[in-house]
Amino acid sequence: MNVQQIKQRFGIIGNAPFLNRAIEVAIQVAPTDISVLVTGESGTGKEIIPQVIHHLSARKHAGYIAVNCGAIPEGTIDSELFGHEKGAFTGASGSRKGYFEEADGGTIFLDEVAELPMQTQVRLLRVLETGEFIRVGSSKVIKTNVRVVAATNENMHEAIRKGKFREDLLYRLSTVPIQLPPLRERREDVHLLFRKFAADFSEKYRMPAIKLTERAVRVLNEYQWPGNIRQLKNIVEQISVIEKDREIDEDKLSFYLPLNTNAGKDLAIIGRNSSSDDSLNEFSDRELIYKFLFDMKRDLNELKKLVVEILNKDGDIHLTGRQKDILNDIYTDISNDDSRKLLESGKTYHEENTYKEEREPTIVDSDYLEHIEVEESLSLEEREKELIIKALEKHNGKRKFAAKELGISERTLYRKIKEYNLK
Repeated sequence: MNVQQIKQRFGIIGNAPFLNRAIEVAIQVAPTDISVLVTGESGTGKEIIPQVIHHLSARKHAGYIAVNCGAIPEGTIDSELFGHEKGAFTGASGSRKGYFEEADGGTIFLDEVAELPMQTQVRLLRVLETGEFIRVGSSKVIKTNVRVVAATNENMHEAIRKGKFREDLLYRLSTVPIQLPPLRERREDVHLLFRKFAADFSEKYRMPAIKLTERAVRVLNEYQWPGNIRQLKNIVEQISVIEKDREIDEDKLSFYLPLNTNAGKDLAIIGRNSSSDDSLNEFSDRELIYKFLFDMKRDLNELKKLVVEILNKDGDIHLTGRQKDILNDIYTDISNDDSRKLLESGKTYHEENTYKEEREPTIVDSDYLEHIEVEESLSLEEREKELIIKALEKHNGKRKFAAKELGISERTLYRKIKEYNLK
């Protein structure tokens, strides 16, 4: 069978080169008894490859058993895989065959194989090397003819370095490694998968299938998909059930997409690894701008609290060093004579960084504070709007690159553009 026939038979969607290569390797190794290790991030569909290998092998008429090693408690994993004898442990009221015995002549798929405890890894290594194992509580050696296909989303070499996995077992399991690509490396397949899931849920829930606008498709393709196919399927199901409108625009789609947690990492990588001086300078300038905005916001908030405290609190007021600096700047910069008189008439500055009350406490007008907050908000909004406009102009309106330039997710940039009515 060729790659296209395998896709049709097993319902595999996509035409990405890395996906096609993984299927080709599975087809080539299927007729042999070579051990295969399937690697890839969580949610990439690793469980399909062992099924392809089994059904294209001479073992297809024998048993196929899939075992999630991470879901079995450490105390019972040996019994589940290799069986046990009566009385081997508390609760063992009779003898029991394990998965390796049940799958004799067939294929056993060990998912999340990196979760196996060290003791079980030793037993598994013996099965792979000699085809022999011993039930828990027995001394009788049992022979089995089983093809092992394993899968993991862990970095196995890192697990070996930490002493969590045996190096010799890894080499026995990965005689032929097959790696499935993450969804972010299959951009051309994302919309195909979306439409497939939309059709499936349309049939399941008996409602018209959802579809995306052209701009929503761009948002879909540009998202990083940390949860891969599993995450995409979950989001399609959510939208299918919740949204009444069957046409989904970019705003509705963005609402269901979690914030891109990789944005900060991408910027950090640019800052560390870029060989271009211009890139480094742009990154540094952007960081300085953000730092200035956040510092200004913090100073204004601290100033408001300080003014309220000075005008309303009776008795001595102790200032921090930073509050003292801010207040000194205010005394220097204030141009409104009435404001200066208000502050100076109410408080007397002492070297001990305190202000003594010299008249009755004054209640701050809430409208005055609201006016301060509004002016501050507008000032920050104007600066934010200006940064967004400059980033969009620099990248000729390409929002993906503008978002990276600003160090925010594309979802946030879309919202800001809409909020400020930018074109």
